[in-house]
Amino acid sequence: MEHKFTTDNFDNEVLGSDIPVLVDFYADWCGPCKMMAPVVEQLAEEYEGKLKVGKCNIDEEEAVRARYGVMSIPTMKIFVKGEEAASVVGAMSKEALEAQIKEVL
Repeated sequence: MEHKFTTDNFDNEVLGSDIPVLVDFYADWCGPCKMMAPVVEQLAEEYEGKLKVGKCNIDEEEAVRARYGVMSIPTMKIFVKGEEAASVVGAMSKEALEAQIKEVL
């Protein structure tokens, strides 16, 4: 299941999570973000219970975007125990993103 991360719930849902969290920073108008959406959705299902997966719309959540210095989208960040453990920018294959996840898990 994909989560929706907002300014209001980010600290609790992402930084306070008991399991690692993948955050997909995206925008509705972004073509590469749309290409990544099905990949992120598949990973959310495949890693259910081991990895919390969700999206953060940078147009709606400017404070979170600024806090983590997201300058290009899509940007995927993985947080472990409240700390940023990995960050990748741009569209990529499911295998490439999964390799990043496996490094952290």
